[in-house]
Amino acid sequence: MPGAGGGTGVRVTRAADGTVQIAVPAAPGPAFVRAVLDVAGAVLTWPVLGTAALPAAEVHDPGRAQQWLWAVYGERTAAAVHALAAVPPGVSVDVAPPESPESETALAGYAARLALGHWAARWWPASYTDGIPALEPDLLGMELAALTHRCQQLFDDPEDQPDGDPAELLETHQAALDSLVRWWQAARESASGPVRQLDGVLRLIDDAADCAGVAGDAVRRLRSALETGAPYDPRGSHELRTPLGLGSLFARSGGYALAAGERLVPGGRVIARGSGTNDWRRYPPGFVDPSESAVSWTVSAVGAGRVIEVEAVADVAAPVGGVRLAAEVRVEGGPPTLVSLARRGDVWAGRADLDVPASLPPRTRVEVGVLLPGFDPDPDPELDPEADTEPGPGPGTDGADGRADRDAVRALARHRLAAAALPEPQGTYPQPFPAPFLAEIVAAATADAGEDF
Repeated sequence: MPGAGGGTGVRVTRAADGTVQIAVPAAPGPAFVRAVLDVAGAVLTWPVLGTAALPAAEVHDPGRAQQWLWAVYGERTAAAVHALAAVPPGVSVDVAPPESPESETALAGYAARLALGHWAARWWPASYTDGIPALEPDLLGMELAALTHRCQQLFDDPEDQPDGDPAELLETHQAALDSLVRWWQAARESASGPVRQLDGVLRLIDDAADCAGVAGDAVRRLRSALETGAPYDPRGSHELRTPLGLGSLFARSGGYALAAGERLVPGGRVIARGSGTNDWRRYPPGFVDPSESAVSWTVSAVGAGRVIEVEAVADVAAPVGGVRLAAEVRVEGGPPTLVSLARRGDVWAGRADLDVPASLPPRTRVEVGVLLPGFDPDPDPELDPEADTEPGPGPGTDGADGRADRDAVRALARHRLAAAALPEPQGTYPQPFPAPFLAEIVAAATADAGEDF
């Protein structure tokens, strides 16, 4: 993710659909390697794994977008967007970067950080199997509220831009506020930890709550602590209760110890087993552990029939009831079989009869992928005849690029956690990656302490 600054030229184009597009050099990729912000009159996109200094933009309302275009791209690009809004489709202009980086504001950097935070809330690859701890959602949400308030120049209508409503973020994630203030007080007392970052986040939260009219006991306690600097205790005592560690301060609920599921087909003879494909695009974030080894299958002989069992390791945040996933199974590229998967303990599990030869050859290709019916962005027409799409990728066919992108996201998460664990993490992040989020610092601390996540 980029910071603000000059040095990067852009191409501005009037597209056939009437939008004005701002293109920057960046590698394409699936949704989980792109950070996106819905802003006034446009959608901004950054490559999470790339080094683009500025976002790409699709401007659908150039008039509304003028309030921030100059602050993100510079006056030349803002003028080009204004000019191209009145010309026929197909016209493009190349805009040179500003002569002086100082001519730009810091809004581009804050916007990039906000987009990365929303990406982390959706796509962070927390995995029990891979050893990547989760980010505490309320803690991340509070920092996103602070960043959203700082980036208000980007937004003009919370109803139209869901990413631009700090009040909603504050109300949704207010449970972390007391712990944030206690962390800030403890860090000030010991002169350790990200004191300046905590102070900045809390003061932005206080200002955002005041501007949006968000009230509540936690907000009042925050305001009192900031105004008086007195030791903070949500229970009314004047004694500062410094936490034993960040893990105890931001205790996560929902942790589990992975347990192997019992066989669904007792007495069957196993004739084949393997791992399936875990394509993150085919189910909502938080349903399945994102590890490459999270999906497994077994084909058993039961009498004269053949039965396939599929298991997928459930994410810590996965819903317990009311939702069923599905496994899409193909044998030697044949027609798909859909296996319903129900949550059973720490796994999604299900079974179905399989139409395969009585004697399954050793090298038979069995492809298994997990999806949520109705959510899959590329449904297979054989399974969903009413879908108005091209044939989907199918299980196990997202290719080497899909696996490489997922591996790169895991590497990014591990890099950020390693940097967040250092005593002074703010200076350890090479561009284009900004400093750690508070939720990353807590996740790194709890992982180092060997706490369950």
